[in-house]
Amino acid sequence: MTSQNQIRIEAATPDDVVLILKFIKGLAEYEGLTDSVVATEQNLQESLFGPQSNAEAVFAYLGSEPVGLAVLCQHYSTYSGRYSLYLEDIFVLPEWRGNGVGRELMAYAAGLAKERGYLRMEWSVLDWNESAIGFYKNLGAQKVEGWLTYRLSGEALERLGPPA
Repeated sequence: MTSQNQIRIEAATPDDVVLILKFIKGLAEYEGLTDSVVATEQNLQESLFGPQSNAEAVFAYLGSEPVGLAVLCQHYSTYSGRYSLYLEDIFVLPEWRGNGVGRELMAYAAGLAKERGYLRMEWSVLDWNESAIGFYKNLGAQKVEGWLTYRLSGEALERLGPPA
């Protein structure tokens, strides 16, 4: 077991784009969604570090080795009239799971949410990912009952939106 004092969380920089994409691809492989990754170094550079960025990435390090990644963005709730922190993705390299890395990434994100005065922190998890669900429950997270996630993309998005 690794001491949590050895885990360091650092904000990603534009120089980390190659590494961010590597972690994203690792997550996609774990989730069986490698065909879904269309992100490129260029669009990650723009979306995470460009002038209109609403997202940020942080790495967990053990020594000089990056072992985990979290990607976060601001989310708005009309009911509360306040922002919250949305955890888009969290990924810990398989060989480092169970060593407190994920917990430290989540604690860092929770700290950001509190520091920024956000109401809450939210995320989605695949329904088959029992280890992640158990991890989140152990942190005290609660499943949001009564809500389903929908997505409009590709051809359906093109049909619905006005012509470009």
